[in-house]
Amino acid sequence: MSKTELKEEIRRLAREKNAVIMAHYYVDGEVQDLADFIGDSLALAQQAGKTDADIIVLCGVHFMGETAAILCPNKKVLVPDPAATCSLAESCPADAFGEFVAAHPDHIVVSYVNTTAATKAVTDVVVTSSNARQIVESLPKDAKIIFGPDQNLGNYINSITGRNMLLWNGACHVHARFSVEKILELKAAHPGAKVLVHPECKGPVVALADKVGSTAALLKFAIADESTEFIVATESGILHEMQKQAPQKTFIPAPPELSETGSTCACNECEYMKMVTLEKVYRCLRDEQPVVQVPKEIAAKAIKPIERMLELSK
Repeated sequence: MSKTELKEEIRRLAREKNAVIMAHYYVDGEVQDLADFIGDSLALAQQAGKTDADIIVLCGVHFMGETAAILCPNKKVLVPDPAATCSLAESCPADAFGEFVAAHPDHIVVSYVNTTAATKAVTDVVVTSSNARQIVESLPKDAKIIFGPDQNLGNYINSITGRNMLLWNGACHVHARFSVEKILELKAAHPGAKVLVHPECKGPVVALADKVGSTAALLKFAIADESTEFIVATESGILHEMQKQAPQKTFIPAPPELSETGSTCACNECEYMKMVTLEKVYRCLRDEQPVVQVPKEIAAKAIKPIERMLELSK
């Protein structure tokens, strides 16, 4: 089956089964182009909560499928590849995080959305990079707060809010490996370019930014700003939508550090996001498998901090 035929068949199956296809900005561009809705983690959660589709095909990593399944217990949530995990979520095992929380019983627990359902179940409120500052600032100024699992995002939120949250030591393997030196080299080669940085990046990379923000915020800034060149320090999948929305502008992916072999690529990709392919979207919709299953007792606990986030994000 050609790619054109594959896309046509996916659209036919989606209509036939009353399915909605949602994709994160980091998956391959051809999957983004096929989707009914694309967005960052917050937008995907919001959209899942209000769709009238019978089936949700969540094109992203596994925790995103879990979030949709928790919010939509009466819908069938499919993920094209259940092995598409998240290094940040994996850096915060629920049992270890639960012990950490139990050791600080007087703390409010704020967890990044990039966590498993089981980790969300020991959380008071979930945040995304879009709303983390807003939600942290909504908490009492004297509140003791645990923030997990992304230490880089937690440090950034501490720096702009004046809070002193207790941070879990986790990180996104993609955002943690951007190279300050290589961004400076790109700046020297493109002196007019503005640097766009996701707050999951390390402090020295964030310090180079003209704009720090979530994937959606960086996209919005790139479209609206008068600059014509941008160096983008987040997963390179976002460049697809940036180029579509602002075709007259130039977007340069910030490269990672040199690998152990001494080789480097021109961009920084999440191999888990790139596991989502058109072929897998077709098969999962055709077979209605694999279905995301969240145990009821975990879902009952995890939905509370997710709903609190959605309420605070209105």
